[in-house]
Amino acid sequence: MSLPVVVAGGGIGGLAVATALGRAGRPVRVLEQAPAFTAAGAGLQLGPNAVRLLDAWGLGDGLRERAARPQALVVRDAASGAVLGTLRLGGHFVERYGAPYLTLHRADLHALLEHAARRSGAELVNGVTIENIAETPDSVLTCGQNDSQNAEAAALIGCDGLWSRVREHLLHDGPPQRTGHLAFRAMLPVSTLPAGGQGWAERVSVWLGPQLHVVAYPVRGGDVLNLVAVVHGAPPPGDATAVRSWSQPTDAAALRAALGGIEPDLRELLDAAPGWTLWVLHDRSALPPHGYARGRIALLGDAAHPMRPYLAQGAAMALEDAQTLADCALARPNDWPAAFAIYAERRARRNARVQQRARFNGTVFHAAGWLRSLRNAAMRLRGEALLDSPWLYGGGVR
Repeated sequence: MSLPVVVAGGGIGGLAVATALGRAGRPVRVLEQAPAFTAAGAGLQLGPNAVRLLDAWGLGDGLRERAARPQALVVRDAASGAVLGTLRLGGHFVERYGAPYLTLHRADLHALLEHAARRSGAELVNGVTIENIAETPDSVLTCGQNDSQNAEAAALIGCDGLWSRVREHLLHDGPPQRTGHLAFRAMLPVSTLPAGGQGWAERVSVWLGPQLHVVAYPVRGGDVLNLVAVVHGAPPPGDATAVRSWSQPTDAAALRAALGGIEPDLRELLDAAPGWTLWVLHDRSALPPHGYARGRIALLGDAAHPMRPYLAQGAAMALEDAQTLADCALARPNDWPAAFAIYAERRARRNARVQQRARFNGTVFHAAGWLRSLRNAAMRLRGEALLDSPWLYGGGVR
């Protein structure tokens, strides 16, 4: 009972599970290898399934202070600019799903969760890199770069992301695979948007083209526009560290070349961005339940189920994982192997469905030829029905 649960990784998933377990009365120690708790990346989108959880954790007011609340999702053809489909968000989603659809900077959600984790009693420790993991019937020992970084735990939760050391110890399944997609990202103040572009700060905009798509949505309470352009291509030459980075520096020339002929308004918007970073997208196949946990060790978030960003659910699934794991810990107190086994059974199917739908979306978004024509016709005919996902936004942890 005196041993804490050790959480490897202080990102959104790690801080979320620390918050959820702390609220359930479990002692938690979060080990983060970075020297400070900071968030990589840029913007993110939170559907009602995620917002409901944050509201339940008492974070709703802080979330709404930091987030933007887009009123619609509008999908266009990247070449012509023609509207293909629209999904009402705003009050329509609140009425339909009990919570809004919000967009915010990843760092704002991270800061909110860091405060919540500390308030729940979690110990947050920086500058610790887990080098080895040893298991006994009654505990787990994580070994760092020196004796002062060693920690004994009642259980270990791997929240250490796509390149997870905990996963490698548990599954020995090697590194993730490149998807062949590159994500260029930028941010620009709404006040600097091109003439006539202020409406972009009130909606999520998506442009679809052959082997590409672009997404724009507001963050920082609506003051900043987040831009993401995904194209097919090989990463630039560089070391392994750069390929793993969420935000390696790049220039706009490579993006312009990859986008080819796009409509003038979109081109003007992208040209207005002051600078770009590059994220080389990697992926893993969905895990069966027995891949999520073994004994006193479990995986959560990207360590278990990395998502391609084509359904905007990576953060949401990590939040759902966290609450489910805490619920299972309450149901099976002091029996971590049993709690983790239940958690794995509850989460594997939903996470796999989201992973598969995100992959499918990438195929549809980047379609060319007859598939593109079929997609555009279907979107014009049934846009809102195709863009909405009741199973996703209305499901999850209640």
